[in-house]
Amino acid sequence: MDRETAEPTVTEPSGEAAREWIAAHREVAAPSEHSHEFVWDVTADAEGPFVTDLDGNVLMDFTCHIGAAPLGYNNPKIMDELREFDLVDPLKIAGQDFYFGSGTVDDPEFPGSTQLMQKLTEVSSQYGLDTVFLSNSGAEAIENAMKAAYDACEAPKYGITFTGAFHGRTLGTLSLTRSGSVYTRKYPEIASVREVPFCACDGDCTCGFWAGDESRLEAMLGPNGHIDPREVAFLVLEPIQGVGGYRFPNEDFAREVGRVSEEYDIPLIVDEIQTGVGRSGSMWASDHYPFEPDFITSAKALRVGATVGKSELFPEEKNRLGSTWGGGDIVSAMQGVFTLEAIEEYDLMENAEVRGGQLADRLVDADHACVEDVRNLGLLVAVDFDTRERRNDVVAAALDRGLLTLGCGHKTLRLLPPLDVTEREVDLGASLLNEAVAEVDDE
Repeated sequence: MDRETAEPTVTEPSGEAAREWIAAHREVAAPSEHSHEFVWDVTADAEGPFVTDLDGNVLMDFTCHIGAAPLGYNNPKIMDELREFDLVDPLKIAGQDFYFGSGTVDDPEFPGSTQLMQKLTEVSSQYGLDTVFLSNSGAEAIENAMKAAYDACEAPKYGITFTGAFHGRTLGTLSLTRSGSVYTRKYPEIASVREVPFCACDGDCTCGFWAGDESRLEAMLGPNGHIDPREVAFLVLEPIQGVGGYRFPNEDFAREVGRVSEEYDIPLIVDEIQTGVGRSGSMWASDHYPFEPDFITSAKALRVGATVGKSELFPEEKNRLGSTWGGGDIVSAMQGVFTLEAIEEYDLMENAEVRGGQLADRLVDADHACVEDVRNLGLLVAVDFDTRERRNDVVAAALDRGLLTLGCGHKTLRLLPPLDVTEREVDLGASLLNEAVAEVDDE
């Protein structure tokens, strides 16, 4: 496949081969959400945003596996690095409970978890974050940030989350999730988690976060509040809400969260699992907002889960944090290092900023009647439709044309192209999406 000339070609989306594979999968798999009836043929041509399915259709993937494949498919920026290594066994070890290395720390033959943690502290040094705990997933990264924050609090009783939040699917992270009852219904919560509105209001506040000059946080924790801030172990925030609808916080809200965190000495956990690792045009989406994280949680694009924080907030006692397999995937750690290196070497944060703006402009210029809003921060691009049904129809119509997209929130479509997406690829993807919207708009 020549990425410079490739284009989607669709004969029959979700054809006979795909349907057979999906049926066999569902016979043994617990019910879960699947964004598309799309089956990637891992033996067929694929590079960057272009991928081949089992029926020979070539599709353009503007989802990047919900951000978990930051450079798309078989990208030589990563694959050329990996081909140099004769892999060993076991490739999965007991996480941070075991050390591994090769050569010297400064010039390893086989970069791994040590180098990954070093690079994470380097790209987070602006916040004074100097310590990392690796794990398998984003949910575990959040869980360990919570545990560390509870441990660091002298009288831990409360945690504060925000309306519309999504932080994972473990019981602990579901206690913080507020983006839909399907995620939380019947599951018990950690006691004393409190919720306040996430203010994405444009202009006057209508969500209830502000009441005059006072925020809900200040009303809760201030001199006349009903919660002692010394008993609050953490605030946890997505800098841009993902599952909740790609909601961007307004500046006053973000500033107030930062002020409350600092003034009342409450650690701020910032969930960068979808927004981080260059996608916003900066390494962390937090870099765009007036608050300072005490913990950053990462996963997806990083290939492993990571809790990055200030050393004084991590438990000193051995075995307070630990996971037999957590963060012990040797290849994933190496991929994480190579991903961070590629972002720097190829100026992919600048590319994310430029191409995200290009994609948003193309969608705005189309001026579709059913589109209520288009917004972006780097390659975090969102399109709001007038109805949920219209959004769903556009996702289906785009797939018919060979473009993979994702829904989120109530009526929002989200786009996450590869970080090295090209001008040609953005124009091609935007054209396919505009065609899909125009078709649905005319119905």
